[in-house]
Amino acid sequence: QVQLVESGGGLVQAGGSLRLSCAASGRTFSGSAMGWFRQAPGKEREFVAVINWSGGRTYYTDSVKGRFTISRDNAKNTVYLQMNSLKPEDTAVYYCAATDRFEIVVTIGLYDTWGQGTQVTVSS
Repeated sequence: QVQLVESGGGLVQAGGSLRLSCAASGRTFSGSAMGWFRQAPGKEREFVAVINWSGGRTYYTDSVKGRFTISRDNAKNTVYLQMNSLKPEDTAVYYCAATDRFEIVVTIGLYDTWGQGTQVTVSS
């Protein structure tokens, strides 16, 4: 069974940092672009960051550029999201997802495997 499991969420003060992890099991995702998305209460799920299959290319939504860094370790079948300078508006459930595309994909509908999500709460 293909599975993505996120971890690393929690409660942090504004300006703080968290590192999210997404561990994949059931099959290798080394040939897949991997993305992070988030959903705040009452809002739609939105794209946050994506990394291509090799880790050589990344792309971020404007609101997190310069603060968040996505990375991956294909040997460990794991993707990370380092979040620095967190703001209250970053509060959301964060999801990792996999697509069958190799390269950068920002369209949520092109991701076919999702984790269960991890809560990130940033207090002011």
